[in-house]
Amino acid sequence: MTSAGKNPNFTDSASCERGVSTSPESLVTSHSNSHCLTIDLGLIGYAEAYALQKRIVAARKADAIEDVFLLCEHPHVITQGRNGNREHLLAGENVLRQKGVDFYETSRGGDITYHGPGQIVGYPILNLAAIRRDVVWYVRMLEEVMIRATGDYGVTAKREPGKTGIWVERENAPHPSQRTQTGQHAPEKLGAIGVHISRWVTSHGFAYNVSTDLRFFDLIVPCGIADRKATSLEKLLNRRVSSQEVASHLIRHFGRVFGREIQPATLGELLEKLQACERLMTAATDTAAQPGFAVSPAPDLPQLHR
Repeated sequence: MTSAGKNPNFTDSASCERGVSTSPESLVTSHSNSHCLTIDLGLIGYAEAYALQKRIVAARKADAIEDVFLLCEHPHVITQGRNGNREHLLAGENVLRQKGVDFYETSRGGDITYHGPGQIVGYPILNLAAIRRDVVWYVRMLEEVMIRATGDYGVTAKREPGKTGIWVERENAPHPSQRTQTGQHAPEKLGAIGVHISRWVTSHGFAYNVSTDLRFFDLIVPCGIADRKATSLEKLLNRRVSSQEVASHLIRHFGRVFGREIQPATLGELLEKLQACERLMTAATDTAAQPGFAVSPAPDLPQLHR
């Protein structure tokens, strides 16, 4: 799900251009290279993961950290994008509470979607200015990562004209019990996309259904498309699939598609880097506040508690 166009929707008020030796960001060590830290966060709450994304985005905008690719699963949660329609949430507060489902409005593009255990969520924080300044291309490449990972399991996934994400025809399912005759059913959605881009730094990302409990999608109109259903890799293969194994495929194809050199890291290592970056950025802000410097607003850096 995304509202991608040729030009990103820059939602923050900061300029894309840096002044000469006047911005605190210009005083921080540059990290414009092809390295990409990849961290598996495991099961993590949506709000906690979002706070972590914001910290990484602030550091990446300051060119104080490498590109980062976060992978995780969330407890049951429904999120609505900035262009979403609340009417596509079919369950009331009481039902959501009974089922243990949280709800958040988010800054990403697109409509409404569900995240939960058994679904791999990928959050790339990339500087597209160093890769390719094209939002549509970026969304298509996220689709390509998921399409290639799906193909590793003998399943043919595809794009749908006018829609985002990846889709699977039931007749293409490898297991006979999951096949239907051509034309009987519309393609089902295996992976969704919802991104946010500010000053060419990306956040949010994609969601790929591995062993997701698809009944939770009945609480919403997924992505605002009433006549389409969600599917999962396990449903298509009619067998159990390891999320960790699928994640390894997604990481490998992500590195190849975006030309990134994958560098596995732990959450602790990432937090140490962020803390060091934030100290540098704070020092740079203090330096810029001295006479002769123009002061830029410091970024909002929420804390993540382990």
